Amino acid sequence: MATIDLITLTDPRSAAAEAFRTLRTNLMFSSVENPLHTLVVSSAAQPDGKSIVLANLAVTFAQAGHKTIIVDCDLRRPTQHTLWGIPNERGLTTMMLEDATLANPPLAQSPVENLHILPAGPLPPNPADVLSSQRMSGVIGVLKARANYVLFDSPPVLAATDAALLGSTLDGLLLVVRAGHTRRDHTARAQQTLERVHVRIVGAVLSNAPRENSGGVYG
Repeated sequence: MATIDLITLTDPRSAAAEAFRTLRTNLMFSSVENPLHTLVVSSAAQPDGKSIVLANLAVTFAQAGHKTIIVDCDLRRPTQHTLWGIPNERGLTTMMLEDATLANPPLAQSPVENLHILPAGPLPPNPADVLSSQRMSGVIGVLKARANYVLFDSPPVLAATDAALLGSTLDGLLLVVRAGHTRRDHTARAQQTLERVHVRIVGAVLSNAPRENSGGVYG
């Protein structure tokens, strides 16, 4: 059961929901030569609503008829299972350990057709080691084969190396900036950190913007 935070489900006619659909369209057509099929959604130093932005964005991809998978790669403070009201006993970390899950990933069906969620699973002692492993590359390949779009939720860029590690192996990274909250210097440092390891930053999303301006988010 989706929560009230998923505006694309609770109020699909709202300006905020329309903004997410516009963001989806912009991402789909932003690079015809380098199609975007795998995307990391992160923030600078604090969560700043990144997980909610990712969930709403994923809904719009699925509603457009694209098979979509959300992967909770925030192995420090996972939230996708809470947003969607699903168990977190099995998930990404299960796929790192059990070979059988590569053929049958522990995906949870969402209330939205075409949208599945892979929760984080039991938290590991060293998340960065998990995400940079050869096994993770195999898991990404398995998920890509099952969906048109795979969206990865990661910790903030400056809080851990996880986002940079993921971004360097995927098609791009979307940075979430919270209006009136995210510090400008943090955003600049996050951009520098990502560019240093050649992460393709596809854009930034302003969340929590004044309703009269955007309805909550615009890309």
